[in-house]
Amino acid sequence: MTTTTEIADKIAAEQSLSKAQAKAIVESVFKEISDAARSGTETSFPGFGKFKVKDTPAREGRNPSTGAAIKIAASKKLSFTPAKAVKDALNG
Repeated sequence: MTTTTEIADKIAAEQSLSKAQAKAIVESVFKEISDAARSGTETSFPGFGKFKVKDTPAREGRNPSTGAAIKIAASKKLSFTPAKAVKDALNG
């Protein structure tokens, strides 16, 4: 697993920035993606992929320990769809 700090350290080294500046930039990017998701806006990074909010409808599930039926509330989730270039890089 790669952490925010590790990503910021790599960016700092590649772009001749301080680690604090790079971490602030990384955190700012993630904040903007989160803010866009909260407002229901899709965020697209050409060549990388898209983040978008999907609605999950209410449904019925089962409690795994008792087997009793339970209602699972409707919710929203943030999904990521990779761009073709990323898919190709992952699959050789």
